[in-house]
Amino acid sequence: MWAFTLFFLSVAPLKAADPLIVRNVENIAAVDNVCAWPCLTLLPDGTIAAVLFNKPSHGLMEGDVDCYVSGDGGRTWIFSGTPSPHEPKTIRMNHASGISNDGSLVVLCSGWGGKDFREYILPVMVSRSRDEGETWDRSGEVRLQEGMPNLIPFGNIIRVNGGTLAVSLYDAVSIPGINRAYVFFSTDDGRTWQDPVIIGGSGVLQNPALGNYNETPLLLTSQNRFLAAARTFTREASLALLISENRGKSWIIPENLYGSGLTNPGEHPGHLLKLNDGRILLTYGIRWGSHGIGARVSNDNGLSWGQPMIVISYGGNDGGYPSSVQLKDGTVVTAYYSDKNRFHDRYYMGVVHWTVPKE
Repeated sequence: MWAFTLFFLSVAPLKAADPLIVRNVENIAAVDNVCAWPCLTLLPDGTIAAVLFNKPSHGLMEGDVDCYVSGDGGRTWIFSGTPSPHEPKTIRMNHASGISNDGSLVVLCSGWGGKDFREYILPVMVSRSRDEGETWDRSGEVRLQEGMPNLIPFGNIIRVNGGTLAVSLYDAVSIPGINRAYVFFSTDDGRTWQDPVIIGGSGVLQNPALGNYNETPLLLTSQNRFLAAARTFTREASLALLISENRGKSWIIPENLYGSGLTNPGEHPGHLLKLNDGRILLTYGIRWGSHGIGARVSNDNGLSWGQPMIVISYGGNDGGYPSSVQLKDGTVVTAYYSDKNRFHDRYYMGVVHWTVPKE
């Protein structure tokens, strides 16, 4: 384990306007030799759980999804257990995680098999742990509609009022050139998942391009209001914001954002977090230029967004996929992954401690 503090002087300019540089960021190499794609969950006792892919490859070797935990705010990490072990000649790598209503850590995980680990998608494995990731019950299921292919989970599992849980999964195979993101629901505290709704603009069933999204994090901002920061399925992907005012049953793109995104091309995927002061934090991968993690903040539940910020600029060629939690003292802990870069010489999960500026 090692840590260092970064003071950024300059970075490559963004394509639109110069972003705000977040100063005095502490960056930690948290878990070494993993590609990670981390998903953080703040457990009821303040422990942070990180669910991550455990091999130093962008999904091109057999591997599992593991759970690591930190009891000191993300500074040191200990291996806890393996929620989603793989079968021979397959890879378990795509995952979502969160806390159920009874305090269990729930993980949904799929992956790939066949030629080059990209021939077919594995069924989602549903895993639950009552002991902070050490042991796992894998008796749950995702109930697909007739004709629906195996799906890929992404982001945090969120708790909805009334005891329901929600999670995002996406379809990467059924329509060539089109991805569709869904929200699935669980009414038995994360054991079974069903009743999918497509996340997309009006008319998505008639025109699938209106819902051409894949990795889509969700956030419940108030009793009925969901936000989704959907990764667009284009060559130069960015993030599109969608809103549901009825707990995920239907989705719209806000008029002020229609035709434009939350991020520039090449900046994806994202993560949404409601801060202690009520603001909404979006973090996202900057996967062009100097590479790093960007952020934007909304003061009005996602209707408008402040100036882009750069949280960390690390270089490298493969990285991003941030996931954030906030500690009681206001510190934001953001995990990401990167391959070899200016700070480390191989794949690893990094953790940034930072404070969101007041606008």
